[in-house]
This record gives sequence, structure tokens and C-alpha cells, in this order.
Amino acid sequence: MTANPVLGILLYVLGGAAGASFYLPFKRVRNWAWESYWMIYCVFGLIVVPWALAFAVSPNVIAVLGATPAGTLLRCCMFGAMWGVGGLTWGLMIRYLGVGLGLAIGCGLCAAAGTLIPPVVRGEFALLAASGSGMATLVGVAVSLAGIVVVGAAGMSKENELPDEKKRAAVAEFNFRRGLLVAVFSGIMSAGMAFGLGGGASIEQMALQMAPATPAAWKGIPVLVVVLAGGFVVNFAWCLYLNLKNGTTGDYTKRGVPLLSNHGLSALAGAVWCSQFIFFKVADTRIGAYSFAGWTVLMSSAILFSSLLGVVLGEWKGVSRRTRRLLVAGLATLVVSLVIIGYGNYLKG
Repeated sequence: MTANPVLGILLYVLGGAAGASFYLPFKRVRNWAWESYWMIYCVFGLIVVPWALAFAVSPNVIAVLGATPAGTLLRCCMFGAMWGVGGLTWGLMIRYLGVGLGLAIGCGLCAAAGTLIPPVVRGEFALLAASGSGMATLVGVAVSLAGIVVVGAAGMSKENELPDEKKRAAVAEFNFRRGLLVAVFSGIMSAGMAFGLGGGASIEQMALQMAPATPAAWKGIPVLVVVLAGGFVVNFAWCLYLNLKNGTTGDYTKRGVPLLSNHGLSALAGAVWCSQFIFFKVADTRIGAYSFAGWTVLMSSAILFSSLLGVVLGEWKGVSRRTRRLLVAGLATLVVSLVIIGYGNYLKG
């Protein structure tokens, strides 16, 4: 497939927007425990939506996965489970820090680990630095990480400026120390998604070669369903445990609760969340030779949109001019990084 860096960057950005906004439907769920709406979210986002898409666009998905060595499937599933552990705490991170600050820190660590570790492990880092296009892409990644740091600094500045009552007016359970610990753990573990999606190259090749072949734009979908299956096992087991422990198994049919709305909103959150990785895998087919940088673009875009959502939701209300300038500078740096990464892929093409 012909490389189109501009289209690739755009698809990554759309994925970032989905990743930043998936949590919003949860805010309208009423009288359900966290584990109940998270259960519906993970059933739809990790199983129903990706498999429905796989059957729609990948006619050989069952044959491909049946022919894939067990070791490859297990590796992708384990990375998915690693993400699943991080994903479970993603919701807690947002509960304690809010959408803007929580995603800035979590996505920042996830971006750094998911982008830089794979090429280092594969021994490709020196080769990237040896070419002009590769160096431009690496510079774009570095600029993106710098932008993430600046947005995080703005969040810490906000933490020091606002009294507790104002923080909790926007984020009901605001707790910076607890949220920071959760964000560090969640961000690093969530990079397992990048490792899993990047580790299924042989599955993608079979999807292209086995008749009836999967179209090139959708070759990553068979990999995606395997990685998400690993994440589903972890999420499902934990939510079921909490349902049983907390006596909330009746939430799904509870009287006096807007059941249709709660089920629909939780399923919508799952569908929106899953769409970010659908965009991500399709973008990989269009970005060009340096698709490793796509993870940074996805996470940077998520931070960009989550910070803007944080502003809209009032999470930055009452901060000083200095903090607002830090936030604007960080967001502007992220936008510049997207341009640089796109240019690096353009040079390679």
C-alpha cells in the first residue's frame, strides 16, 4: 500500500481523540458500581466490537489465527494481559486526577515506553539515527515527550495552586499522591498494548497471503483481536470478582435504575475506546517506514484532546496565568511534534 504520511498522522490523531473521550459516557451512568459499568465496557470494547469488525473486513481471520503458532498467540495475549492490568487502573487514575492531568501523565509514560523500547529491543535504534528521515522522526518523538512533560508540569502547577474544594468541584475524588502512583503504574503497564500490536507481524503477513486475503488496510485487525482477548481476560476476571465481593451482580438487572441507558452508555464507551486502536492499526499501513513513532502520535493526541476536554469540564478553572501558559505551551509543543514526525515519514517516503 502506498505510504501517505499525512493521512497516517490524521488517523493517529483521530485515534487519540477517541482515546481521550471514551470515558465521557461513564459520567452519565447512574446507580451502578464501577465494576458493573466497566464490565459492560470491556465486553463490548474488547470482544464484541473488534470481533464484529474482524468478521466484516477480514474474511480469513479464523483461518489465520488457526495457522498462527501457539507461541505467537500466547505472546500477543500476554502483552494484552499486561495492558489489561494497566487498563484496570486507567479508570482509577482518571477518578483521582481528572481527565486532563490523569491522561497527561499516564499517556506520557505509556508513549515513552511503547515508542522507544521496541526499536531498542530489535536493535534498530542506531539505524534510525543514521538517516536524515529517521533522525527527524526521532526528533519528533523527543519533542512530543517534551510536550508531555510540559503538560504534566502544568498539571502539577495546578495541583499547587488550587484549594482542595476547587479540585474536588471538578474531580470529586481528587487525590494527587494516590493518583500519581496509579498513573505511573498504569502508564507503564499500558505500553503492553504497543508491544502486543507490534509483535504480530507474522499474523499480519498471513492475513495478506491466505485466501481469501484480508485487504492491506485491515491487516492489523487479526492481531488486534488477539491482543484485546488477553486484556479482556484480566478485566473480566477483576470485574466479576468485585461484583461478587461487593454484592453488585444485580446491577445489570437492578430495578429503579435506567438500565437501557446504563448498558448503552457503557457499551458506547467500549466502542469509542476500541476505535482508537482500529484507527491506530489502519494508520500503520499508511504512515510509512517509521510506524514505531505512531504510538507517540496516538498518545500525544490523546493528551492534547484530554487536556482540551479538561478545560471544557472546568478542571483548569481558577488556575494562574502562568499555569495556563504552561498548558498552552505543552499543547503547542505536541502539535509541533506531530508535524515533525509526519515530515520525517514524508522524507523516508
